[in-house]
Amino acid sequence: MVKKNIPETSPELIFRLRDSSFANDLFITAVGYFDFFNFIKNHPADIDKISRSLKIKKTPLDVMLTLFKAYGFIKDKDNKFYLSAVADDYLTGESSFDLRNYIGSLKDRPACEEMKGVLITGKPAAWAAVKRKENRATSMENLDFARSYAEGVKGRGAYLANGLLDAVNLKNYRKILDIGGSIGIYSAVLLRNYRNLKAAVYEKPPVDKIAELSIKKSGLKNRMDVITGNIFKESFPEGYDVHLFSHVIYDWDFDKVRYVLKKSCNSLEPGGMVIVHGVHINEDKTGPVSAAEYSVLVMFLTGGKCYSVCEMKQILEESGFKDIMYRPTVLNRSVITGVKR
Repeated sequence: MVKKNIPETSPELIFRLRDSSFANDLFITAVGYFDFFNFIKNHPADIDKISRSLKIKKTPLDVMLTLFKAYGFIKDKDNKFYLSAVADDYLTGESSFDLRNYIGSLKDRPACEEMKGVLITGKPAAWAAVKRKENRATSMENLDFARSYAEGVKGRGAYLANGLLDAVNLKNYRKILDIGGSIGIYSAVLLRNYRNLKAAVYEKPPVDKIAELSIKKSGLKNRMDVITGNIFKESFPEGYDVHLFSHVIYDWDFDKVRYVLKKSCNSLEPGGMVIVHGVHINEDKTGPVSAAEYSVLVMFLTGGKCYSVCEMKQILEESGFKDIMYRPTVLNRSVITGVKR
């Protein structure tokens, strides 16, 4: 193994500060604009009824419910949601210690107003680093933004890729298709540790050109290519026995995830492996807190969410994969793998 040296210190707090950026805004918005906890106290209900009553779209509502379960503010039983004791004590109108107005005094912050719009429409907000009102998917079509974003995830990938490396065994595989792989940092680490592997990054313009430059600098040009294509418009190239989705699946809603993973299974070689690397919510959707907070950021900026382990297992099985395995890696990240039937 030629695993890249990483610092002895941990960037856990730095990741947490960045990745939890919008969780507080969601909490303030839920209290200040929707009186969410008072509603749950008086109307314990399932997600469908809550969605209809508060006029919140189901995907952002699911993210909200997961966050508040992780925080210990609500609990669920028989598919209905109820208040916990701490929420009953401090977040309802019947309490002498009611903090709703204290929390709601911050609701006019621009981020909370944008969060309200995301909850009502189910559509992502403008990407925080872009002055134009564009979401991340649209912003990535701009060369300057795409280059800046790729540089931003480079350091993240340099640390997290070693966790991915520890979680998979690719000694019996030949070719990786790194789907939506940005500059290919994850597949590059795998190639450096598995001499039997070759890889290609599958990206759309202009990210494909940025990936080509990065691969040229990496010294892996003889074993690593870039294939230009659109995940949702074109078939995946054939001849690959590993499909890697790293930090990309959670950008999409259920229908798109099903579509992409079904297409992945269809184009993989017989016995091929799919690797889904990123942040996953636990099986009972109660956290961990850092994953639930990160899911808010994903929902706010992309319209997607962090899927639970159970949700991913179900989608993978429906798509034609078997032997589904879950493995935690580092900094709340994890890997879910499946083998083509």
